[in-house]
Amino acid sequence: MAGKGSEETQQLKTKLFHEGARLWDKFSPDEKQEAFEYCKGYLTFLNEARTERRAVRYFIDKAETAGFRELESAGAADKIYLALHGKILGLAIPGKRPIKDGLRLITSHVDCPRLDLKPKPLYEDLGLALLKTHYYGGVKKFHWLARQLALVGAITAPNGEHQEISIGLDPDDPIFTIPDLLPHLSRKQMEQKASEFIPAEHLNVIVGGVPYPDKETDERVKLAVMNILHEKYGIIEEDFVTAELEIVPAEPARDCGLDRSFVAAYGQDDRICAYTSFTATLETAQPEHTAVAVFYDKEEVGSEGNTSAKSNFIELFLMELMDKAGVQPSQHNLHKLFAKTRALSADVTAATDPNYPDVHEKRNTAKMGYGVGFKKYTGHGGKYLASDANAEHAGWVRKLFNDKGIVWQVSSLGKVDEGGGGTVAKYLANMGVEIMDCGPAVLGMHSPLELSSKDDVLMCHKAFKVFLGS
Repeated sequence: MAGKGSEETQQLKTKLFHEGARLWDKFSPDEKQEAFEYCKGYLTFLNEARTERRAVRYFIDKAETAGFRELESAGAADKIYLALHGKILGLAIPGKRPIKDGLRLITSHVDCPRLDLKPKPLYEDLGLALLKTHYYGGVKKFHWLARQLALVGAITAPNGEHQEISIGLDPDDPIFTIPDLLPHLSRKQMEQKASEFIPAEHLNVIVGGVPYPDKETDERVKLAVMNILHEKYGIIEEDFVTAELEIVPAEPARDCGLDRSFVAAYGQDDRICAYTSFTATLETAQPEHTAVAVFYDKEEVGSEGNTSAKSNFIELFLMELMDKAGVQPSQHNLHKLFAKTRALSADVTAATDPNYPDVHEKRNTAKMGYGVGFKKYTGHGGKYLASDANAEHAGWVRKLFNDKGIVWQVSSLGKVDEGGGGTVAKYLANMGVEIMDCGPAVLGMHSPLELSSKDDVLMCHKAFKVFLGS
């Protein structure tokens, strides 16, 4: 049996080796209580922000209360926000140094995997009314069967009137569901691959069963459901074509574990980073550099569209900030600003799963409860489509975290050939920004019930606050 070695050897190993630190062991009693208290607000946010629109609206309401002003009415010394299309948001706090010295920028995203309604979703079959869906982002389709679902989103009528829809989140609301095939009749189904045994066209949500009273007409159940929607919301079927309606889990975010040490909830990828970077921004006062937080949409579908990281939102926002600060908002000056900016791509990382350890490379995968994940690169296979932070920026972030007592750990997205993934980091890197991925470890990513550790959530908030203030 190997011994521990001499005291001198142990001191040398402590000096030279990098070992992870369990947060609950490092936290003082006050810090443990702080983690539980902080996550009460996080749970409230998750319950209210079931869609990207709701997340952005939540942040705007809180930011205005904290003294942020909408860009058009703000002065150069004000804390500023800019939102576009209800689904993308930027916050900025002027720094002690002039803006031309660069920014401290944190990006995250507020969209999550879900089911979207098709443009013509409502139909009747076998006396049931159903809604056809199109899944959004990387999902396991079987996750969405036999669970409580809600219908949330927005409709814009031809007259321009905007209507918010929410059915299934209030405890008094009805919920919806996609029934699973009973095991008694699923022998052939169970012989198929998991990616195939639930065809996407079978993800149809049951929404009604009572027929319209007129027995002489057809599609009576569809008509009855359409009539309910019309009486309550003024909706006609054509409104679905121009709507943004999402099917999301109806279950509330909850404490998990006998010790309540975990948060179990839908949407933690990546609203956990959105929330922690948002609260860190609100708590940042007089930062050294101008502090900016951006909350993107469409990350889960490759960052396409006018509210994504590929859009020109960040350029527009920063050029507006430059203009208010008295700097000519030219492309030349913008590129110089990007080159002097340090950034974190705030996104979750995969936690080592005790039930599936073989897909992880244990030396380089994050664990629950060991602090923020320090992810130098992402991508697939041979770093394909990766953003790979250079040694200078990664070393700068590492020193900052070490100096400020931020507990961090190495993270990656599993074994090299098991799969992979990416974040918005590469789009900012392409603009010349020094950027690295950083975020907490989460179990069950992209499932309707993801798991995070409350100590990691608090440490993530602290890490982002330290970064923004630097």
